[in-house]
Amino acid sequence: MALKVAARGRIPPFIVMDVMRAANEREAAGGDVLHLEVGQPGTPAPDSVLAAARGALDGHLIGYTDAMGLPSLRRRIARHYGEWYGCPLDPRRVMVTTGSSAGFLLAFLAAFDPGDRVALAAPGYPAYRNILSALGVEPLLLPAEAEHRFQPTPELLERLPAPPDGLIVASPSNPAGTMVGRAEMQALVDYCRDAGIRLVSDEIYHGICFEQPGVSALELSDDAIVINSFSKYFSMTGWRLGWMVLPEDLLRPAECLGQNFFISAPCLSQIAGEAAFDCGAQLDGYVAAYARNRAVLLRELPKAGLDRLAPADGAFYIYADVSALTNDSEDFCRRMLAEIGIAATPGIDFDPDRGRRYLRFSFAGREAVMAEAAQRLQDWLKA
Repeated sequence: MALKVAARGRIPPFIVMDVMRAANEREAAGGDVLHLEVGQPGTPAPDSVLAAARGALDGHLIGYTDAMGLPSLRRRIARHYGEWYGCPLDPRRVMVTTGSSAGFLLAFLAAFDPGDRVALAAPGYPAYRNILSALGVEPLLLPAEAEHRFQPTPELLERLPAPPDGLIVASPSNPAGTMVGRAEMQALVDYCRDAGIRLVSDEIYHGICFEQPGVSALELSDDAIVINSFSKYFSMTGWRLGWMVLPEDLLRPAECLGQNFFISAPCLSQIAGEAAFDCGAQLDGYVAAYARNRAVLLRELPKAGLDRLAPADGAFYIYADVSALTNDSEDFCRRMLAEIGIAATPGIDFDPDRGRRYLRFSFAGREAVMAEAAQRLQDWLKA
């Protein structure tokens, strides 16, 4: 008799990870790969972070911490909100997590019950809807278009048959890189407050902004859940460290869930992460490099016929409409990897209904890689 497999595990894959595996297999077989698939900085952690980690390993007990995180790190994160956003923040409301991924899991578990409904823009980060589905929460995809800057709006929410229990907003967004301005964020905060909707604000790409600084939901509301990470701006992806700012009513529920699910975020990463906030000059240098990469792709991709691009206000992604070339972005990405060694992510990872006409390029790597990728695309698509 076959043994049972739980239904919660039958969620779609995170396709970008499948693409990365295929790219790694090509490399292992001796092929060359230009990696434009994964949203991972091609830069190391800042020097002071590495020094703090080395120092911590010299006789420091690397053990469990409080489930909410090291008190000194929580204080430093709270101070960050005053420095960046002018928001006073009680460190009690900060919870340190094992990457933003654990933050999303804990936030969704604390805020939503099975059968609840949570709205989010499509295209959007696939793990949102897949985690929600695994938890028995129904993701409601809002079909955002270029005219909406691929972001949720009150007008899109009004099209739902009933108000959802939650709304996820990501600014800058993955995959489109578009941002929500202050007026637009205020409109979403007001709508959620009036309709009794729990707002979850994904701010993990704050700091990587090219046209304007990011607006934190914390500037406008004490009821929102704000999630951030050390992975992107702070260039600490593999350290698996993030944080949440929680409203008062979710502090104890999130703490109890964290105690039982994770015990605590990695102690060594927490010690090192505290030093990251004093590395602004080095980190802003990284952002300047992303800006140069962005400029290369925005200039060169249209020469390859890819001229319908999202604005890429922030983060390190370009979301390209490739409908003039294909109606199957997954097959297009497979051929692109096989024929010219460029790894990119098909749009169906981010929008299961309309993503076959889109793909995402990550420009988190080196400028030379972006230039070479653009040249290969031009030669390939004009052949």
